[in-house]
Amino acid sequence: MTAAATTSADSPHFLDLAALARTPVAREPFPWLVVPGFIAGPARAALARDYPQIDEPGSFPLADLRYGPAFAAFIAELEGPALRAAFADKFDIDLADRPTMITVRGHARAGDGRIHTDTRTKLITVLVYMNESWEAAGGRLRLLRSPDNLDDVIAEVPPAAGTLLAFRVTPHSWHGHAPVSGPRRVVQLNWVESDGVVRRERLRHGLSARVKRLFPRRR
Repeated sequence: MTAAATTSADSPHFLDLAALARTPVAREPFPWLVVPGFIAGPARAALARDYPQIDEPGSFPLADLRYGPAFAAFIAELEGPALRAAFADKFDIDLADRPTMITVRGHARAGDGRIHTDTRTKLITVLVYMNESWEAAGGRLRLLRSPDNLDDVIAEVPPAAGTLLAFRVTPHSWHGHAPVSGPRRVVQLNWVESDGVVRRERLRHGLSARVKRLFPRRR
């Protein structure tokens, strides 16, 4: 099934919007929140079954992936009006006319996780983790106070199944993680400034994905 898949009226509800509503936003040094268990156990099992098969590192646009109906229903909820309204309220931002962009990861390489901020054309970044468990020391996303010290940590978030991490993109929303190599499943949702950003990022990610599949790196 591709990104064009539709979902039925009786599709399961994956997102715990009540848990999101209960979770306060930390304001310093930039607005962020973490919701463990944002996706409940039974739903996680369905998503694990229908998650795209991704063996290469990097972020992949939905249009380049195949996945099952549960994952398609999950994506529909991520892009739906209820979650949009929830984040507009949480981060005090008007998202009414802002387009969304979704990319998916399935594998990490040792070079991933360098400290960075997201591009200024992204307004909010939402990460939903899909790993059944996480024992590795690396790969745990760290929200940081500075651009050059991975130990200057505000919070560290293990990428365990069902956990949501979200933050308002600012010039100082630094984040990164210690190196890890192997399976690391995460869905990234962004609200962005314009449709032009979506087209540009789809082109960039799509080209990168095709290059990685033609010339896979040794991990």
